[in-house]
Amino acid sequence: MSIRGYFVAFSKCTIFLSLRILFLVPAGLQVRSQGDSQSYNKVMDNITVRQGETVFLRCALGDVVTHTAWLNRSSILYAGEDKWSIDPRVSLVTLNQEEFTIKIENVDMTDEGQYVCAIQTSSRPRTTSVHILVQVPPKITNLSRDVVVNEGSNITLMCQASGKPEPSISWKLISSSGDLVSDDEYLEIPSISRQKAGTYECTAVNDIDTDVQTVDITVNYAPAVSEGRDVGVTLGQRGVLECEADAVPEADFEWYKDNRRIFNDFDGMEIVSTGLGSKLTFFNVSDGDYGNYTCVAINTLGSSNTSFLLFDRGYACRQYFMTPFPDPNPGPQTRYNAALARTRARIEMTFGQIKGRFQCLKSLRVAPDRACDIIVACAVLH
Repeated sequence: MSIRGYFVAFSKCTIFLSLRILFLVPAGLQVRSQGDSQSYNKVMDNITVRQGETVFLRCALGDVVTHTAWLNRSSILYAGEDKWSIDPRVSLVTLNQEEFTIKIENVDMTDEGQYVCAIQTSSRPRTTSVHILVQVPPKITNLSRDVVVNEGSNITLMCQASGKPEPSISWKLISSSGDLVSDDEYLEIPSISRQKAGTYECTAVNDIDTDVQTVDITVNYAPAVSEGRDVGVTLGQRGVLECEADAVPEADFEWYKDNRRIFNDFDGMEIVSTGLGSKLTFFNVSDGDYGNYTCVAINTLGSSNTSFLLFDRGYACRQYFMTPFPDPNPGPQTRYNAALARTRARIEMTFGQIKGRFQCLKSLRVAPDRACDIIVACAVLH
């Protein structure tokens, strides 16, 4: 090693030992130096900085200064203009007779703690200390996965988050009301119903920011089929029976006439099913199509069914005919409609059976009086 190298190494060791001796002297303890003066320690207000920002550490100098340094705990960051820290985020900003300033970029939690500016003047040593507090935005670190359960199961969702200050956590079901369902990291839902299915939002909040993540809950339940509506269709016209079902997972549909299952390849019929419903279409209704039909909705949890009547609407309505209320009120009107539908269904079924047995009734082309005689005769024979 050259003479200059030894000199530089010796100078650094001297500075390091001088600083270590300076910090071994407790604050407020009298020490003797040139001019018989006293050392002192100044404590500045805490510096609060957010994670990722840049913090500036400033130290006023003043008197004739022989040595200066910025330290973090027991590590020297800068000794004068010489950088001792290997951290590339730490750099010198200002060093003159009035000020000694360094900066730390992209501050993280590991940078939190006490920092000390040590100054050796011609008259006395002194220190200025400051504490850095690092604030961290909330981050959800542990969240339950999406859940698929059967109706009636017990559910517990978990949401944990980190941050400084410590974040508060809340849960809510994302819906039209957006009501808060829990203000804790655990959300418990006993005996869950289909109405509680949906997307649940976990929110972690502190003074810095907010973090939001979601969990989807799918609730499986057996099909519930809407009540079937009877349909009247004139011979030769197009008719459609519509069956609707609410189910998770989506239902499969089956159609029956009496006890015989109907398939798509039946002549003149078409079945189109989606997850929410099924349509049975008759393209050219014949006498043989009239009668009772049953729609069955099935999934892995069960089944449900409803019945329809396809009847003949070959006769035009008259004012003296008994007709249903188009928009019945609860009570008598609703009961009247139900009774009328049952009566109408029975009559149409009877018409269908008689027409099926007596082919002459399918196309009567006679005077009304003669038609009445034929119908009565058929009814008697039936």
